[in-house]
Amino acid sequence: MRDQRGDLLQLLTGREAGELLSAAVEASGGRLLDWRPAHVEHRPGRATVSFRTTVQWHGSSVVHTETLCATAGEPLPPDVVVVGDGESRVGIWRMPHDPMLPGLPPALDRAAVSGLLGRCGLGGGPVRVRLRAYRPRRRAVVEAIGRTGRLFIKVVRPDQVRALHERHKLLTAAGVPVPRSLGWSADGLVVLTAVPGRTLRSAVRDSDGPYVDPGALTALLDRLPAELLDGPVRQSWLDKTGHYAGLIGDSAPELRRWAGDLARSIVTEGSNGPVVPVHGDFYEAQLLVDARHNVTGLLDVDTAGPGDRYDDLACLIGHLSVLAQIFPDRDAAIGGLGERCLAEFERTVDPRQLRLRVASVVMSLATGPHRVQEPGWRAATRDRLVLVERWVTSACEPSARSHSSYELNERKRHVEHA
Repeated sequence: MRDQRGDLLQLLTGREAGELLSAAVEASGGRLLDWRPAHVEHRPGRATVSFRTTVQWHGSSVVHTETLCATAGEPLPPDVVVVGDGESRVGIWRMPHDPMLPGLPPALDRAAVSGLLGRCGLGGGPVRVRLRAYRPRRRAVVEAIGRTGRLFIKVVRPDQVRALHERHKLLTAAGVPVPRSLGWSADGLVVLTAVPGRTLRSAVRDSDGPYVDPGALTALLDRLPAELLDGPVRQSWLDKTGHYAGLIGDSAPELRRWAGDLARSIVTEGSNGPVVPVHGDFYEAQLLVDARHNVTGLLDVDTAGPGDRYDDLACLIGHLSVLAQIFPDRDAAIGGLGERCLAEFERTVDPRQLRLRVASVVMSLATGPHRVQEPGWRAATRDRLVLVERWVTSACEPSARSHSSYELNERKRHVEHA
């Protein structure tokens, strides 16, 4: 059995992956015509990859586009096609038949969704459904449009569904502008209202600022209720820095030493703050704003609970920092918002620790190009490590506040590529 993360990644993203997928498709009555990795998740002892594939099923001349998923390492989940060579065993399934998300097939079935909305008191009738997001084995989001308007169905593991429903109720009662939960089902579905506005990410990419008052963001976090403290404390980005550096080294061994050195610098100098209620994944795609740049919504509260305020503040700044790198033509606008947020947040927390925490967040985001199999992901990973390094330097030199793409490119000219 392969037990090294690098071996698992190679197994599920290299040439062997096509052979495994082909065997699974043939066992299910089809022929695999084409495949490519679309999303990669790996952690100690396990890797899961989703693939965009084209398949022709026996008895049909039509070629279908399918999302196939494969997982290896640890005990394989039930109800998957198992293929392997005796040394390695891989579990494969076709979306929506995720073994950990039994609610996903009914969430994409129009008749089932119509019945679910009826049981939630929203009336029945025809509905249209569209998959908006899917993370294999973890969660999915489905948009449903019917006679009552637009709703969203969050699909989670059945053992998480009631807690998620209760968390939405708690936050709604506290005046936090999250989607209201209208009901839930035992197979892992939570029906959520749509919230007005568009994401802050969309705003900073498509329009001129000022976008949002950073003080309104800290005020929003201050409204998170104390009842969120009931539960296990969320592991901080600081505590996970070494983990993400290890993932980078697994996918790009030539970057292992650099990522490891940066992680050690961050962990050595960093420290955690007091435990308070946190969102847990607080960044621009989770925030909705109106035309006047007021915050109208906060999404994805799955991670809300006890944690470290540094994490929420650094998560937003770190994401904006990377977003400016991805869209250099919007660097001035995105970077300007990041700088205003940094200035506001540093009024309430230690600037040095905040910047180190931003470095931790960017380290986690440096795993993203490989995770989504972005073309040129090695160069993109390297660029993000440059950004990590700049935040570490910024923590030691608080006057270094600018994060423009120009400065990033100047810095890159002096970085020795491993």
